[in-house]
Amino acid sequence: MLGRPEIVMITEAVTAYGALVDLTYWPLFGLRLTTPDLELRPMTEADLGPLAEVLPDDLEMDPSAIKFDGIADERIRRGIVVHQEYWKAYGTWRPESWRLQFTVRHAGDRIGLQSLEGDDFARLRTVDSFSWLVPGARRRGFGRQMREAVLALAFGPLAAEAAITSAWHDNLASLGVSRALGYQPNGESLDAHGDRADRMVHLRLVREDWLASGRGASVGIEGLDSCTPLFGIARLPSVTPGNATEVSTACEQDRGNNGRERPFREFLGNSR
Repeated sequence: MLGRPEIVMITEAVTAYGALVDLTYWPLFGLRLTTPDLELRPMTEADLGPLAEVLPDDLEMDPSAIKFDGIADERIRRGIVVHQEYWKAYGTWRPESWRLQFTVRHAGDRIGLQSLEGDDFARLRTVDSFSWLVPGARRRGFGRQMREAVLALAFGPLAAEAAITSAWHDNLASLGVSRALGYQPNGESLDAHGDRADRMVHLRLVREDWLASGRGASVGIEGLDSCTPLFGIARLPSVTPGNATEVSTACEQDRGNNGRERPFREFLGNSR
């Protein structure tokens, strides 16, 4: 069993690795989203341990995640899922389908995670999202700010046509954030929830409604320019607080001028 000096050495080595990833080969680590209270950066190896340590007890993990029967500590088992999902997201990244997980910080402290996912994004132009916050950061408007940040990225430079999200019918906090940002009903489904069936509520926000709302004006987006090939898009204007709506409109006009189709398929699956 490792003693404390060995643990310290391993921790320092992992932290150094996360800090030294070369942006030349993976420019996503240079991406940064800001809101009035929060900073969102793509997860790195250095975030894995700290986020696993603060993983909320009430967070429902992916039921399809691999379970290691030889590990009795539930906290460690849940932390392993965090690590594997991180490696899977980057290891399977394609311009057509991707999942970007942001570490959310407030005043320098890691307080949660916000993901943005584009499944078959090149054709569907639809994004999905998932997030969690530590208990001490809830009920402070942070959930809305972090979702608004990734929506500004999606509907702005990434030129998404729609955003979808889903939550169990009794997850009032998640549903409240979605509705406050303009998501509309998109059907319901019965899904497996533990050993029973439960009602999943699906919501959708379309591009036209996002642009008309003027939301996202306080969101800053930095470091995206070098990342655009990873999303399969051309170089686009950078977004700073105050011009998110203008960039979204510019993207809209660019697609119109090029005569490109904007396909959309309504999605009623079990998304997050």
